[in-house]
Amino acid sequence: MRPIKSYVAGALALALLPLTAVSTAHGLPYLDPRLSTDRRVADLMRRMTLDDKIGQMTQAERGAVTGDPSQITSLRLGSVLSGGGSVPTPNEPAAWVDMVNTFQAAALSTPLKIPMIYGIDAVHGHGNVYGATVFPHNVGLGATRDPGLVYRVYKATASEVRATGIPWDFAPCVCVSRDERWGRAYESFAEDPGLVIKMETAIDGLQRGGVLATAKHYAGDGDTEYGTGNGDFTIDQGITVTNRRDFARLDLAPYVAAIDRHDVGSVMPSFSSVDWTEDGVGNPTKMHASRELITGELKGRMDFDGFVISDWEGIHQIPDPSGEPAPTALQVRVGVNAGIDMFMEPNTAARFEELLRAEVRAGRVSMARIDDAVRRILRTKFEIGLFEHPYASASHISDVGSAAHRAVAREAVAESQVLLKNSGHSLPLKKSTPVYVAGRNADNIGNQAGGWTIDWQGRSGDAIPGTTILEGIRQVAPHVTFSEDGTAPVGDARVGVVVVGETPYAEGFGDVGGPAWPWGTPAQTEPKSMTLQPGDRAVVDRVCAAVATCVVLLVSGRPQVITDQLPVMDALVASWLPGSEGAGVADVLFGKRPFTGRLPLSWPASVDQLPINVGDRDYHPLYPYGWGLRTGGGGSHVDALRDAAQARVAAGRGGHDWAARLAEADRAQAAGDDARASALLRAVLTA
Repeated sequence: MRPIKSYVAGALALALLPLTAVSTAHGLPYLDPRLSTDRRVADLMRRMTLDDKIGQMTQAERGAVTGDPSQITSLRLGSVLSGGGSVPTPNEPAAWVDMVNTFQAAALSTPLKIPMIYGIDAVHGHGNVYGATVFPHNVGLGATRDPGLVYRVYKATASEVRATGIPWDFAPCVCVSRDERWGRAYESFAEDPGLVIKMETAIDGLQRGGVLATAKHYAGDGDTEYGTGNGDFTIDQGITVTNRRDFARLDLAPYVAAIDRHDVGSVMPSFSSVDWTEDGVGNPTKMHASRELITGELKGRMDFDGFVISDWEGIHQIPDPSGEPAPTALQVRVGVNAGIDMFMEPNTAARFEELLRAEVRAGRVSMARIDDAVRRILRTKFEIGLFEHPYASASHISDVGSAAHRAVAREAVAESQVLLKNSGHSLPLKKSTPVYVAGRNADNIGNQAGGWTIDWQGRSGDAIPGTTILEGIRQVAPHVTFSEDGTAPVGDARVGVVVVGETPYAEGFGDVGGPAWPWGTPAQTEPKSMTLQPGDRAVVDRVCAAVATCVVLLVSGRPQVITDQLPVMDALVASWLPGSEGAGVADVLFGKRPFTGRLPLSWPASVDQLPINVGDRDYHPLYPYGWGLRTGGGGSHVDALRDAAQARVAAGRGGHDWAARLAEADRAQAAGDDARASALLRAVLTA
């Protein structure tokens, strides 16, 4: 068996301190760090009761145990987590450290002193923590085409997560987003598995930064069919209808790489289902119930030797006609036998344990399966050093939101900007140019951060410290007029910068056509759409009609269909969800950094085209996968050819298949086939 990245332990020790060290004086082998991990696991397993083992397989939410941490002791809990928006009071780094240590003390009060492992969703920085650096969401990082930068983003994230006493991150999402109507599309690096795999340096950034990574959501969550979503959701937690060959090519490939190339420590199954076309459509299997894919494929063929953690109440969605409250005995039995090792039971940990105990005693879950799960969990805890360093130190809380991390985020923001249109070389702007700024997303840091920021679904408004796009522009340009709705006179401004797009959302409630999030700000209750909201359309028309040069920035988690308004825009930028460092947008607007980003998702010309993806037989998007105008020159020979090919297309030439050729050239370049990429680009130039 391969060791789970042991470098996690060394880095983790920087933020974990044995304030109450576990004594090895009585000579128990599992407490002796000089012994091999396998010997320590074997010794500890021999000493564990069934209750001890079931406890290790159980994870509760912090809100369920905060009032009575002794539950961690009595239930022998192996893990505690924070869900999105679940935070201590006050929501400050030191309070996080204190909370984790309180829970750890309860875990170490058990007879065998097995430390618990705390987990959190830090999916674009440590977004639950006020004051943390909030990086661009993965869709923006995919636009950078820069694996080294992604590594640094996730390593900085690890530093901030560690500083709050947390050794485990439920990230990165390595899904392949095939339909932007999905409310989690922005959590994906790309619609093509090749680019997703390239960006899996995120795993190394976390684990070399001392935090256990989680590849999620296994598998196919970005490939579900619209209209198959769970409950009121239109696509989230839906069904991937596919054959095994395409599933392996699109949906499993990132997990093969996550294990073989990056030795990811944990994997989280998806809420979604898979329906194999080989045996006829209509009999889907929930991923949490799929022994074929978890035990057979993931642990078997892929040889994954970390542990599998369920998603939030993931087994509760396994069909059970009994009508019993979830989790039911059937759901517990099916989930465990499918190969899940640890179960995220936020508020039902005691019920889960009771049911699993009964299933084992009845012989419906074998002790061999229990032992396999517990062995994987314990092995991970030993390897990351939790037994030697169970407690967190507050000595690194200054890492949270540090200037160095914000500099990395600003760089990531600049590299993520994709210049879609640039008539008459409108961009970059001159610093001395009077600028009229408008749009609801110009000065709204909550909107530019998106979901999974402070709250699960995000929060519009002044949600986090940082710099809005407007503030970034004002740091550069001395003559700026701002009018959110664009009704104020433009004065002597000849350039208008209109910043529009989406309000925050996350899974389920971010689905196009899905239900509104009922507890968000009023702006967040607007219907989710692939087109701009009426107010955004109005401000674009208003400002673009009043200025000589109109630049539109789209702050969104997915493309917005703007084809009918494109003629009034001189320049169009996909700004994605940049996070806390809006100054990075200003860096490219005014030429401090060049535009270099390229589309990680195809940009549809109409809503009727959805879903549209690189490789489709009929592929005619407004802008293809890989499109991105540059303002800095340089780069490789292929980059220069792409610049020329895109300029030809912008001039109205390039042939009927220019979009497919440009997109395939990007995929070829990513695969290292520069010769094929060059040939495809030359075909556009000569068409």
